[in-house]
Amino acid sequence: MFHSFFPQPKAYFTSLCVWTVACILFWYWAGWDIVPSLGFAPLAEGQEPPIDLSFFLVPDNLGFYIYFLICVLLFCGFWHIRAGNHPWKIWSIWGSALIIFSTYFGVQISVAINNWRRPFGDLLQNALTKQPGITVWNFYDLMLIFAQIAFLSMFVSIITDFFVSHYVFRWRTAMNNYYMSMWEKVRHIEGASQRIQEDTMRFATILEGLGIMLINSVMTLVVFLPILFSLSSYVSELPVIGEVAHALFWLALGWSTFGTLLLAFAGIKLPGLNFRNQRVEAAYRKELVFGEDHEDRAQPPLVTELFSNVRKNYFRMYFHYLYFNVARYFYIQADALFLLFMLVPTIVAGKITYGIYQQIATAFGQVSNSFQYLVNSWTTIIELLSIHKRLVAFEAAIDDKPLPEIDQRYLEREETDGELAADRPY
Repeated sequence: MFHSFFPQPKAYFTSLCVWTVACILFWYWAGWDIVPSLGFAPLAEGQEPPIDLSFFLVPDNLGFYIYFLICVLLFCGFWHIRAGNHPWKIWSIWGSALIIFSTYFGVQISVAINNWRRPFGDLLQNALTKQPGITVWNFYDLMLIFAQIAFLSMFVSIITDFFVSHYVFRWRTAMNNYYMSMWEKVRHIEGASQRIQEDTMRFATILEGLGIMLINSVMTLVVFLPILFSLSSYVSELPVIGEVAHALFWLALGWSTFGTLLLAFAGIKLPGLNFRNQRVEAAYRKELVFGEDHEDRAQPPLVTELFSNVRKNYFRMYFHYLYFNVARYFYIQADALFLLFMLVPTIVAGKITYGIYQQIATAFGQVSNSFQYLVNSWTTIIELLSIHKRLVAFEAAIDDKPLPEIDQRYLEREETDGELAADRPY
């Protein structure tokens, strides 16, 4: 799954995580002091960042772009040499770096939009309260600035999606080539054709989507956490809790952790059920395919028994998804009012304007959603885990290794119950 596309995947991903954490820590601990000495002076204290496209060219951002480029060249250059003649190193190493940067730039666009929200929100509030000196052109000017940022966002998203599509297909191609080179060894494994044709496609697509979401979450935290810390100065008191330093940050962390643990506990059985669902569906489908060419196959008693297995597994899934969705939708609905409830004392005290509230809501939402990565992706992760289990069993047979425990239990149950040989995992 991984070594066909990435060079030495365990060492590669481990070093990537360590290098990423080291680069982030160095930037926050030393980068802010080093960058100004190189001529990239930060904004003066109390100075608001620009709200138009010039935001992307302020010294702070230019300094970070250069720092990011240096970090990428060092890491990717090292692995490019270490990978040797690996056929996919350009796509897996340098392509991944390009996706990471485009994801970061997308987060920067979100920051630019968040900067725009304060003047627009304050202008809207002043207009609604009939403050003097406000004209329609004040609104049109701000809307024109938003349109410029929006068009830049569209351009970056379109180019990124186009590149990611090719990236995913290259990954699928690498897995396909590897598995097909072992075809004579695996052709008798249950569902071998489905695993090569469908599972590789779904695995690469889903994992890449989850990977981009994870990168986006990390980048969002890197960019928006300082913003949330600074906006916490407007929030001095919380309901029930009272005064808390950096209240918005701790609220985002605590609420997101609660949601993640809630859904992880509620959905703990779902990966195994999805995995078994693929098995019983494959057994039913395989018997029907044999029945197309052989009159003695797909007889009514056999088909009825196989479909009964499908039915029982689906009904079990429906039951477990029932209480999982209860927990999931409870959290989603509570999340819609959580921040507003916590800001009620601040709003009543008149400590923030509507524009500042917009900035707080956006920044809190960005940080909270990043911490809620598992919450937002849990159903997709469940699907990925079930596909991963199938491919792990597939590769175990290729490498002549013992089957995973779930496959062994399935085989023992099959032999005990006298199920059809067509329903065996290999």
